[in-house]
Amino acid sequence: MQAQLDQLNRMSKNTLMELLDIRYTSIGDDELVATMPVNSKVHQPMGLLHGGASVALAESVGSTASHLFIDTTKYEIRGIEISANHLKSKKSGIVTAIAKNIHKGKRTHLWEIKIVDENHQLISLCKLTNIVLPK
Repeated sequence: MQAQLDQLNRMSKNTLMELLDIRYTSIGDDELVATMPVNSKVHQPMGLLHGGASVALAESVGSTASHLFIDTTKYEIRGIEISANHLKSKKSGIVTAIAKNIHKGKRTHLWEIKIVDENHQLISLCKLTNIVLPK
């Protein structure tokens, strides 16, 4: 599993994930976990975690999770819909995104992504739908 996590983190080089310091930390059955520091890079003007940064984290972890479930020599993943409810603000620290699979079909995957703080308080709740496309 560690080799797979290392590979995912290497794939993030020179991408938005690297810019936001998103790190994949855990892979489980139908689950992927990633972290992101909350600092000025992801703040909105009021000094709080930007909702768009939370959505970028959610889409990153949910899309990558779908990537783990497909034959990447034949198929690729694209996000087709994401929704987010931002429930609590955050100024600093670390947030963790936990993507859990809700539906894993041949053509679509549905993910619930919970973004929590260090105390496991829910910051945002997101839903992501991915489509599986032939290459």
